[in-house]
Amino acid sequence: MEEKKVTWLELFYDLLIVAAIATVTHVLLHVENGYIHSDYLVKFVLIFIPIWWAWVGQTMFINCYGEDLFHHRIFLILQMFFALIMIASLSVDFDSYYKSFLIGYIGLRALVAIQYLVVQRTEVGARKKAALFFGKYFWVGIIISLCSLFFDSWVKYLILYTGILVDILIPIIGRKRLVRVPTNTAHLFERFGLFTIILFGETLVSTLAVIQPKQGDWNSILFTIVSFVLIISMWWQYFDNLEKKVDKDIKTAGQLIIYGHLFILMSLSMIAASIRLLFMHEVNYYFILFFVFGSVLLYFLSTSFVFHQYRYKKQRLKIYHLGLFLGILVGFFILNLIILVPNMIIMVELIVFFVIYAKLTTV
Repeated sequence: MEEKKVTWLELFYDLLIVAAIATVTHVLLHVENGYIHSDYLVKFVLIFIPIWWAWVGQTMFINCYGEDLFHHRIFLILQMFFALIMIASLSVDFDSYYKSFLIGYIGLRALVAIQYLVVQRTEVGARKKAALFFGKYFWVGIIISLCSLFFDSWVKYLILYTGILVDILIPIIGRKRLVRVPTNTAHLFERFGLFTIILFGETLVSTLAVIQPKQGDWNSILFTIVSFVLIISMWWQYFDNLEKKVDKDIKTAGQLIIYGHLFILMSLSMIAASIRLLFMHEVNYYFILFFVFGSVLLYFLSTSFVFHQYRYKKQRLKIYHLGLFLGILVGFFILNLIILVPNMIIMVELIVFFVIYAKLTTV
């Protein structure tokens, strides 16, 4: 498969989208009476998905058709403008910023659809048919979402996310066309890997900003060290699998990588919020226990599922590995339900889990 490198402009674009995700993560820090209310949990998911999908849309195009040409750069720079509009519109009070958020999202998706229509003019065969398919049918979801402007209250959100759902389903519907134009697996993993490492870095920086370790304050210093060890153990597991265990020559539609990373990235944001909430001691003990271990479980299941399918066949994990990892995680969770432990101990338990997870999946 032809080698395809990530460009500097793509990385610059990633920084903007990660900044958006970092802003969305703050929605999970709104604690009232010891709980994150369901409204905030729902808002986190509903705001996260269109941001993820806007980034994925451009990534899919670049992977199959993108080149470091002048007009492709212009399209990506224009997308960055719409991404900035979307970032400026992110707020817990979503209603007040709905129109500007919609403009940002529609602008991003419309530019991708136009790119497909432009590129299909110079393509032939299966590549032309695939580009024309996406260039035409992505407009269905865009137009449905745009129609939400004509409605009010909860109805506009129903229409907006109906359009987004249709948009997300288009590549699945057109899978037969995608298989004939397989993704560049190495480039796709590199794109998601670079995006993920930026998100890891943002998690570390934002955690330090909340903890603010001070000279002589050994509690915050120790928590900072433990947080770093937790993040680095997660990094180790993810990138050692990505670098050493994944067969990047596999030719597929890449949809497992794309859709699986929705849950990987979302769980990373939830774990980042969990670390900060554990430090602030503002959340009910049992609630934070379910939230933390639920976030880690989502990360574990999604990374296991994505990497398993792309691992070299002789190195694929067995079912007993899955049972072992789940047993450790569930064991810690039940123990913490029975015995109330300090938040620092919960962090240490997570480190133990991720060290074992990293060690057994990367040997």
